[in-house]
Amino acid sequence: MTVEQPALTALTPRAAEIVTAARTLLEEEGREALTMRVLADRIGIRAPSLYKHFPDKEGVEVALIERGLAEMGAALRASLGEPEPVPALLRAYRERARAGPNLYRLSTAGPLPRHRLAPGLEDWAGEPFFLAAGEAYLAQALFAFAHGMVIMEIDGRFPPGSDLDRTWSEGASAFAGG
Repeated sequence: MTVEQPALTALTPRAAEIVTAARTLLEEEGREALTMRVLADRIGIRAPSLYKHFPDKEGVEVALIERGLAEMGAALRASLGEPEPVPALLRAYRERARAGPNLYRLSTAGPLPRHRLAPGLEDWAGEPFFLAAGEAYLAQALFAFAHGMVIMEIDGRFPPGSDLDRTWSEGASAFAGG
């Protein structure tokens, strides 16, 4: 088990300020609103000044994704200390995703720019699924269940009146073997 979180890509204080503003913008208005021009306006600078800190928009997105993965990984790892790790892991996953739905979407939708992420971070963040499930393919299935459930919940895709707590509980029970 990889215990220490891999170091995130280092940010200058100004770059950290940009990422904080980008995260707020992302959560308030969605990914489509996250443009260099809108972001620059948010922090009171001209858009070209952002390029002193990030080579492109994807650089800002990668910094956001790294932070999202680190937060998710920390929450999932903390859940593993519970007596029933699978239900605890799923609760932690659901809570983190719902706490920042647009960051969650950014981190999980479309191609992942793995080559730009901090080395080892993606594996570290996802390892708790393997630790809870005990087998690689079961861990992938558990992740797919969690992701599918949470994205459908965030997007309001379940039928009206669905008891999502029960659906999550049934899934946890199925993956926990009981």
